Amino acid sequence: MNRFLLPVCLAVLLPVAVAAQAPAVATHLTAAAHQQSVLEFQTALNKEFHDPQESPLTPAEQQAFTSLPFFPTDYSYYVEATLVRDSTSRPFAMETSTARRPMYRKYGELRFVLNGQPQHLSVYQNQELLKRPGLEDYLFVPFTDLTNGHGSYGGGRYIDLRIPPAGTKTLALDFNRAYNPSCAYNHGYSCPVPPAENRLAIAIPAGVRSDH
Repeated sequence: MNRFLLPVCLAVLLPVAVAAQAPAVATHLTAAAHQQSVLEFQTALNKEFHDPQESPLTPAEQQAFTSLPFFPTDYSYYVEATLVRDSTSRPFAMETSTARRPMYRKYGELRFVLNGQPQHLSVYQNQELLKRPGLEDYLFVPFTDLTNGHGSYGGGRYIDLRIPPAGTKTLALDFNRAYNPSCAYNHGYSCPVPPAENRLAIAIPAGVRSDH
């Protein structure tokens, strides 16, 4: 089964092998260790695109595929974010690129500083994944920034995280791990649209690139 999203069944949106690497705690890596972790992320993502059971690409595109385009790894886009949990939020139907409306809950807010400016992003929990062993602690950060349509995919990008241990107040937020929704490669998919509250008014030249 395609783990990105089935064109008809429209099940789950993420590459599972890549999501499994999502960091849960803000362990500060050295620049060299961070470079290696991003390389491992990119390798795993490329492997998903090569796999006929996982890839959103057509068979012909898979044959020609060598690697996704990435912005150069930038240590300054690896930040420590304060996690402010939201215990009162209720599940809501998130807008997607189709009529499908999967249920999410706002798990909390990530507050961080980037390029000297305070920023924040909401982080969400897919209610369906709560029923899937191994993915019940998955967190989802869909966002847009000023590179959309100008170096990155116009529809925004995603970052995967995991719920940290109880009492943890910080998370490692690495924009070098930002990846495109499957819709960037195949319009037969249904992909969440980043909510308005997650529209960053800055450019994030990190993660997966796109020329459209």
